[in-house]
Amino acid sequence: MKKYILPSIKLTALCLLLLSGVYTIILLGAGKLLPGKGKGELITQNGKTYYANIGQKFTDDKYFWSRPSAVDYNAAGSGGSNKGPNNEELLQTVQARIDTFLVHNPEINKSEIPVDLVTASGSGLDPNISVQAAKVQVKRVAKIRGLSEPALQQIISENTEGPFLGLFGPEKINVLKLNIALEELVKSEM
Repeated sequence: MKKYILPSIKLTALCLLLLSGVYTIILLGAGKLLPGKGKGELITQNGKTYYANIGQKFTDDKYFWSRPSAVDYNAAGSGGSNKGPNNEELLQTVQARIDTFLVHNPEINKSEIPVDLVTASGSGLDPNISVQAAKVQVKRVAKIRGLSEPALQQIISENTEGPFLGLFGPEKINVLKLNIALEELVKSEM
């Protein structure tokens, strides 16, 4: 038994050193090399500072809407709903989101609503929507803002981010950046 205790203590000490010390320092150093110095992407607009990498709540009809959040966009309590696809409460929540979307976008058919506009992400803080989710909202935003649909399609195109390294994940749009570009477009139209 003695022959197993000493190697076990050594292995535990080595793992503590590597995983609690060295690994943490490597990640901290890598974060400091990134834009934002590991503190996230900050955007200041009208004297307020926002994190572009954390979902923001946009539900006013004059803006492009965000993806729903299971935690009401509270970054201190990140998390999903943890409800499965057959959970009755989840199905009712999704149906209510569909109904709300259709009330605010009457020219859209139910089948045209992208899934990311009616379901929350795993973290509840996803800052992005799909390109389809932005495009399906163009008619509403154009009508309320008095803007042309091609102008809105243009800012959607300009704010579309490609897959990571051109390979991983879908195209996406950061809703905060899109709505800031929308505000800039409105100012330039005045």
